Amino acid sequence: MQFLKTLAVVGAFGAAMAMSSGAYAACSDNPDGDYCKITGSNTDTPLGSKWWPNAKWGEGDEAGSTNYYKDPAIVLRALSAIKKGMTMEIGHDYHADMPLFGARKFSLRIPGTPTGGPYGPNKIMWNDEFLATEIGQVGTQFDGLGHIGVQVGAPGDKNEMRWYNGFSAAEMGNAYGLNKLGTEKLHPIIARGTLIDVAAIWGKDMVAGDTILMEHVNAALKAQGMSDYKIMPGDAVVFRTGWEQHWEDAATYNAGCPGIGIEVAQWIADGDAGITAGDTWPVDSVPNPDPDCVFCVHQFLQTKHGIVNQENLRLSELAAAGVYRFAYFYTPTAIRGATGGIGHPVAIW
Repeated sequence: MQFLKTLAVVGAFGAAMAMSSGAYAACSDNPDGDYCKITGSNTDTPLGSKWWPNAKWGEGDEAGSTNYYKDPAIVLRALSAIKKGMTMEIGHDYHADMPLFGARKFSLRIPGTPTGGPYGPNKIMWNDEFLATEIGQVGTQFDGLGHIGVQVGAPGDKNEMRWYNGFSAAEMGNAYGLNKLGTEKLHPIIARGTLIDVAAIWGKDMVAGDTILMEHVNAALKAQGMSDYKIMPGDAVVFRTGWEQHWEDAATYNAGCPGIGIEVAQWIADGDAGITAGDTWPVDSVPNPDPDCVFCVHQFLQTKHGIVNQENLRLSELAAAGVYRFAYFYTPTAIRGATGGIGHPVAIW
């Protein structure tokens, strides 16, 4: 049912984006909404002015914000956060009953255990697994730059369905993996990580649709003794909402979530962050208080700015340990043509 509701919301969003005299009309209907903060007075596209070629990384770039991690100074800044040599995995286990968006599936099989053997004089045996899933979009998942796009032109025109750096569905499309923006084009992430524990200052459990504003970010940073924190290029900015508590209750977990709004997304983009991350399935708030803004934080950060995103993290132990600054390690799974990847990031401090 929740998936059907989401489809209805997305459908309404598509209708709102209908072109009228070459412009997108939704802002005139809702001038104070988050969606309008994206577009401003320029309605060339649903994300405002044309965002390609990318001003920072140049025409044809497919690595986006992961380019930062080719800079030794940024990697060394990340490593300087390691003082004690303590490590913590901050991802969830993968299994068939974990929360999955829509009709996604996670099916693991080990046919005929053991799979093979005995073989050779030493009678070796082995097990192999077969995994069927949307490999980049389940569990603790990582959004690559081929995941989120926007319809710029007429509905159905694949030449005007645009992703990061302006790549179109027409040039990306391939039933056997994306021709452009696959995760194999991304670089390993070694970032200075900052946990922003919004759940700790909210005053009560956060609920679906609660939207994190800059006043909440500043309050959380103050409570952590980090009022002077400023995003530096390549930083991993990690948000804790407490939504992790619903992980074993898939229906509740999937039925919306708290998260950041456009005001915070703008702060992230202005600071040249390398990655956003959080303990919910989109990091955006769902539903956004602005009905015109359907996963628009995803579009703003990933499609427009090329900032990658990690979702469904396990952050309560990190917060309980009072660890707010750490080195964030994650290597995007280099599956040629994939939209994202599974795998656990590691915090080291």
